[in-house]
Amino acid sequence: MKAFIVKNYGKKEKLQVTDWAEPTVHENDVLVQVHAAGVNLLDALIRNGEFKLFLPYKPPFVNGHDMAGVVTKVGSKVSRFKVGDEVYSRVSDHRIGTFAAYIAVEEKDVALKPKNLSMEEAGSIPLVGLTAWQALVEIGKVKKGQKVFIQAGSGGVGTFAIQLAKHLGAYVASTTSTKNFDLVKDLGADLVIDYKTEDFETRLKDYDLVLHSNRDTKVLEKSLRILKPGGQLISLVGPPTPEFATVIGLPWHLKLITKLLSAGAKKKAKKLDAHFSFLFMRADGSQLSEITRLMEAGIIKPVIDRLFPFEQTNEALAYVETGRSKGKVVIKMK
Repeated sequence: MKAFIVKNYGKKEKLQVTDWAEPTVHENDVLVQVHAAGVNLLDALIRNGEFKLFLPYKPPFVNGHDMAGVVTKVGSKVSRFKVGDEVYSRVSDHRIGTFAAYIAVEEKDVALKPKNLSMEEAGSIPLVGLTAWQALVEIGKVKKGQKVFIQAGSGGVGTFAIQLAKHLGAYVASTTSTKNFDLVKDLGADLVIDYKTEDFETRLKDYDLVLHSNRDTKVLEKSLRILKPGGQLISLVGPPTPEFATVIGLPWHLKLITKLLSAGAKKKAKKLDAHFSFLFMRADGSQLSEITRLMEAGIIKPVIDRLFPFEQTNEALAYVETGRSKGKVVIKMK
């Protein structure tokens, strides 16, 4: 089968298209013919080698985390899916590889595709949907009437998180550029701030939760200051914490490194009577099934910026890296 692989780590490296062995299907796996694959900044960071410490993939390996497609084979212990089912998934770490014709995925990481979405729309959802769900529902436990600040509202996670936060009953503030104001407002944001011309710290106060996605340390500090006492900041960009290291089973010396990396952020949060946590989302088919229900009910709608053919996977990845995409970028297979 054709696949795009990371042959060597590096920011200047491109994914290489090659003939690759079709995946082995284990007893708890489903084999999926990929129809569409969402493209995420995580895919670029993996290629760059920025997660080698925590996710030591050994090149060559197939890249890609999101997909929608059709089940073509099931393992002997699979009970929830059958051949012909239309499914989608953010595949689990250490089993990535959606930039390919086929992928074998553990049954527990898969959900039935929303019936009202195309393959391309469904392929755009899993990673950003699960990120928003785990931040706002699982960790944040957002309740009606709370105030939530979602950074980068026109991005992949932002467009989904705004809709989910509004469904949960929150008052939502977000940042974007002026050209994307209408998009972010249409998604449900109550207050939209132009990050290029305004300082969000002067507009926001006493927020319950910040979904943080900006790597600038000054933005992190400002985000902590707008929280009310007892508020929480959930960061998608780090620094990683010892709690994260424990969850993914890192050895003691890497836990120590995360403790050192996150010490400053945790200290600042504690001083402000706030809580800092780092979210590196995980695959979860049951949560994705909950998202399917929201999509089928029309409560959350996909936002897709551009579709690229499979042959232009590198171009799709480069476009995502510009940070200018509105919503998601998706690769469409033939």
